[in-house]
Amino acid sequence: MNDITPHLFCFGLGYSAGWLARELQAQGWRVTGTHRPGDDNTAGNLVFDRDTPLEDFDAAFDGVTHVLLSVPPDGAGDPVLDVHGDDLARHAKQIQWMGYLSTVGVYGDTGGKPVGETSRLLPTQERSRFRGLAETRWQNLAARSQLAFHVFRLAGIYGPGRSALDKVRAGRTQRISSPGHLFSRIHVADIANVLKASMAKPRPGGVYNVCDDEPCEPSDVIKFACELLNAPVADAIAFEDALATMSPMAQSFWADNRLVMNDRIKYELGVKLDYPDYKSGLQAVLALEDL
Repeated sequence: MNDITPHLFCFGLGYSAGWLARELQAQGWRVTGTHRPGDDNTAGNLVFDRDTPLEDFDAAFDGVTHVLLSVPPDGAGDPVLDVHGDDLARHAKQIQWMGYLSTVGVYGDTGGKPVGETSRLLPTQERSRFRGLAETRWQNLAARSQLAFHVFRLAGIYGPGRSALDKVRAGRTQRISSPGHLFSRIHVADIANVLKASMAKPRPGGVYNVCDDEPCEPSDVIKFACELLNAPVADAIAFEDALATMSPMAQSFWADNRLVMNDRIKYELGVKLDYPDYKSGLQAVLALEDL
């Protein structure tokens, strides 16, 4: 990038984007981005939602070299694409890398069979269907405008302030057992690792599953969190017995069962996960809290 200071613009400076932003700023990057109206603001960031476009897009994108899209779609579509898609296309030549944070939920339910980046998208949940549609629309715009666009399908995100440790502390220690029903997850630091690796080695059109190496039952994660905190470990409840009292949101969480493959981030991007399993990840979260 010669003498030009790299500049990341984040549509939606939330949990994952914020972690990446802090790491890049420590490396000398400039980072700006957006927050929703009414949310806490960080100096220099801009208000954006579907009804509040950026007031001066060209000024906001002066010097921007990288773009991260982490604003979720809604029932009307993708807010960033709908409001500023054409503006981003106009700036395609200056944008060296663009990443879209999606979800492994776009694969839907495979009954536990493996899914890779070339697997069919058959989402069963409405929110995942919106993600899949947004992916396709962004890919179509990128193809027309030559945007250096990449998709990152994230598993369940955890990290400091957002982990099974917090659930245990809050008394939410119910352990539901459903043998063979595995869930994938990813530490927020490893999301940043994958994104940085892609920035260093862009492949426009690239799609990547972002998860760790050890999918498992949620009950195993809660059990380990209890052990780390020296808290009582509740007996596991059979899924069939727990189903009757589950909220619709909780039921949707259990609706899909798939084995997400993460080989591509390793062989293509050369990523070595800092936290390849939930045990090392939770231990690191606890150690950080103790500092």
